Amino acid sequence: MLVLQEILLLHVLACLGRLTHGSDIIHGEKAPENSMQYMASVQDNEGEHVCGGFLITEDFVVSAAHCDDSSLTYVVLGNHNLKNSNHQKIKIENKIIHKNYRQVGLGDDIMLIKLSEKVKLGHGAETIEIPPAEINLKENQVCQVAGWGITKTDDNKLADELMVVDVSVIDKQVCKKQWRGLPANVICAGGYETTKGFCQGDSGGPLVCHGFAVGVVSFNYDENCKYPDKPNVYTDISKYRKWINEVLKTFF
Repeated sequence: MLVLQEILLLHVLACLGRLTHGSDIIHGEKAPENSMQYMASVQDNEGEHVCGGFLITEDFVVSAAHCDDSSLTYVVLGNHNLKNSNHQKIKIENKIIHKNYRQVGLGDDIMLIKLSEKVKLGHGAETIEIPPAEINLKENQVCQVAGWGITKTDDNKLADELMVVDVSVIDKQVCKKQWRGLPANVICAGGYETTKGFCQGDSGGPLVCHGFAVGVVSFNYDENCKYPDKPNVYTDISKYRKWINEVLKTFF
């Protein structure tokens, strides 16, 4: 049994070489002004966008664990256009990665970012609720994903303005057939058998269903945003509600 487990792990790790960090929006449109004000741009020390995120309290942003980098310095909120200086730019005080996270594709791809000061709500920035308990999304349920990532597979230029697209939830069993070694505690939506989803550049952004942030953009396949090869995969936030609450209490 131990040998079998080792073989399966090696297979999963081999597949990881073809994974791509989640990213940006394909076949979407500009987010309407004054919408999705919980969206955050996680930036490096040069003010460049690295990953997406979303505000859940006045001083905490959720993002993906694989976004963690020593260069992460600021979180920008309050403006859909990152070239516009009219926004709130707040320094990162701490990054808390789930203790079980090892590598993108193996699960537990979630990170909490503690801000050095509280966001001024109502100034173009608002929080979004996360599920109070575990959720059961239905197949084909329509949700939204947004971000500032690239909008074409072979284009390395990030979007200046926030883009958003509707994506449909994919049945977990269907997703498992497409992703051998699919980790637990994930949601699949968009990509597979559609022309819509995320691509490189939008990791950490939220999957939003019925007004709740239910998922965190995690990974897709082999830098291919043309689809419909594989489902897009998100971390299921509802499975980490207890952990999130414990972290928030630590800093209260």
